[in-house]
Amino acid sequence: MTAEHRNVWQRLSGPVKIGLIFALIAIVLSLFGLLRNPDTPVSLQTILIATVISGGTWGLVSWAIATAVVDVEEDVAERDHEPLDD
Repeated sequence: MTAEHRNVWQRLSGPVKIGLIFALIAIVLSLFGLLRNPDTPVSLQTILIATVISGGTWGLVSWAIATAVVDVEEDVAERDHEPLDD
């Protein structure tokens, strides 16, 4: 990985990194499943559909969950620093 690519990766937020990682895993698994199933006709269209649907879905869902976790953690950290009302 070049320094420029590493710089781009470091600038991404945690939830975006998680979304990209899960999207990549889903794409690899969908391609593996597509090529492993002898009944599925392998064409450019089926490969594109499999990668877009699986990568997009897993990437979006994992990004959304990671974003929600970060938001909750920030809210808890803010609440912990507030004085208690008696």
